Amino acid sequence: MKDALKVYGPLAAAILILLVITMRFVAPPPPMEMRFAAGSVDGQYYALAQRYADTLSRHGIQVEILETKGTIENYGLLNAGEADVALLQGGLASEEARQNLESLGGMFAEPFWIFTRSDQLSRLSADFGDLGNVRIAGGAPGSGTRAMTERLQEEWGGEWLEIVPLSGNAAATALLEGDVDAAVFTAGVGAGYVQRLLNDPTSRLIGMRRAQGLSMRDDALSPLTLYDGVVDMNRDIPSGDVQLISAIAQLGVDKDLHPALQSVLLEAAEEIHSGGSILTRAKTFPDETRTDLPLSDEARRYYRNGPTFLRRYFSFGWANFLERAWVFLIPLVALMIPLVQMAPPVYRWRIRRKIYVWYNDLHDLERRGFEADSDETRATVLSEIQALQHEVGQVDVPVSYNDELYHLRSHINFVEALIARQAAQG
Repeated sequence: MKDALKVYGPLAAAILILLVITMRFVAPPPPMEMRFAAGSVDGQYYALAQRYADTLSRHGIQVEILETKGTIENYGLLNAGEADVALLQGGLASEEARQNLESLGGMFAEPFWIFTRSDQLSRLSADFGDLGNVRIAGGAPGSGTRAMTERLQEEWGGEWLEIVPLSGNAAATALLEGDVDAAVFTAGVGAGYVQRLLNDPTSRLIGMRRAQGLSMRDDALSPLTLYDGVVDMNRDIPSGDVQLISAIAQLGVDKDLHPALQSVLLEAAEEIHSGGSILTRAKTFPDETRTDLPLSDEARRYYRNGPTFLRRYFSFGWANFLERAWVFLIPLVALMIPLVQMAPPVYRWRIRRKIYVWYNDLHDLERRGFEADSDETRATVLSEIQALQHEVGQVDVPVSYNDELYHLRSHINFVEALIARQAAQG
């Protein structure tokens, strides 16, 4: 057992070290933390980022949520490498973003809400393009609402009055108090200021008749109908079908984000966004087609096949370890074969060495016995030969090597007999 441990122990240690080096440097484990660029603390993006953080924490992944002004700042953080993942309003990707970033797909629809005051019905028509000569609360600079407002104004062309930099509840209040003529928001239907204006009789929701055309020009935009009475059947809100354009919020990631983290983000996205709402039916999202950033390879694989085979049966940590180990199993086996083949010859050499090392002593005693010129010297040599025989008898070797051990002992007896006969003849 000792000899086997001395041979196979270093071999096992070498294989283990090789495996550790391979797993650590060739196929490194995913980082267990990420930075998530969200939005303002009281906004929908921040609330969703917290849900992602809670879901990923179950897998041991720590998420740092970054408070931002919105989509434009989120793009800046991703491009600068200061965030790993972010919620991004669709339709705002720059050429730089398309080169540096990837998308995990569209996650939910964010309607572009257009509100005016009810008493302006005679002065304003029922479409965004009719608001060119009014003051619009169009979001703060750097926000997704502001970027969408400016983009739609460019699509319509013509001259527009300056956008008033108000957003959220401040914009809703300004509209109701008559400080602005219209207020626009890119937000979910559950946003407090949207609900406030939908339910206020002094405000009016107008639609966008070119929604279908806009969606054909940009995959990140989608037409959306707010159906008659869907907000409040009793009060008939809205009082008719309203055609809206919606930006599809997507989950953008750094191109170098570990595929395992992308996969676990997609699992979380399916859990968070697959339910329905008064705007979309269940299972509409996540959607791989509604994005203006390139879809990542991992996301494409996930939408096609779902979670990996191992991920269906193991936790995130174990599945990731086994997947990484599987990738390098064949190269490791190829490296292990010569090591394993080398072990048996080394083991045999170590066992036989324990036997053959005595032949040097035996040869020396034989020479001294033949060269002895007195009975006293021969007696000393014979005594040493007997001691050698005793020591060899204490050698422990595997049963399969006993024949070689007994060959040695018979050779010792043979030399002893030769020297004893020489002494008798002398």
